[in-house]
Amino acid sequence: MNIGKLFDMQAALDEHIQAKHELGAENLVERKILALLVELGELANETRCFKFWSLKGPAEKETVLAEYVDGIHFILSLGIDLGFVPEIQAVRKKQESDLTTQFIAIYGYISEFRTVLNEAAFQKVFREYLYLGEMLGFSAVDVEQAYVSKNEVNYERQKQGY
Repeated sequence: MNIGKLFDMQAALDEHIQAKHELGAENLVERKILALLVELGELANETRCFKFWSLKGPAEKETVLAEYVDGIHFILSLGIDLGFVPEIQAVRKKQESDLTTQFIAIYGYISEFRTVLNEAAFQKVFREYLYLGEMLGFSAVDVEQAYVSKNEVNYERQKQGY
C-alpha cells in the first residue's frame, strides 16, 4: 500500500472540504474522532460479527471494504490535522483475537488516542485498524484501490452539495 499517495490524496480532499465549507482553521479533531467511531460501528454492522441472534451472514466483501476505507479516510485526516504520518509496520498475527474483540479493542485505542493526542497512540490506532483489515481478508492492494475509488466518490459528493 502506498500510504504516501493516500496521505496526499486525503490532504487534498481535506483542503477541498475545508475551503468549500468555509471551515478555515477550525479544529475538527473531535468531530473526526467521532466520525471515525461512527464509521467503525458501521463497519462492524456490515460484518455482523457481533450479531449472535441472527443467522444472516456478513455483507458482500465490496460493501465491507467500502466501509473499511471510510475509516482509513478519517485516520489519515486525523494524522494530517495533528502532523502524524501513518507508518505501515509489519502487522502481527494475534491468535487470541476474533473480529468482535478487535472492534472493541479499536474503540478503546481511539478513546485513548482522543485523551492523549500523541503520535504513539495514533500509530497504534492505525496499526490495529490495518490488522482489522487483514482479519477481514483485505490485501494492501484491495485497500488502496478501494480508497482511491472512495476518494473519487467523496469528491463527486462534494460537487453535488453533499
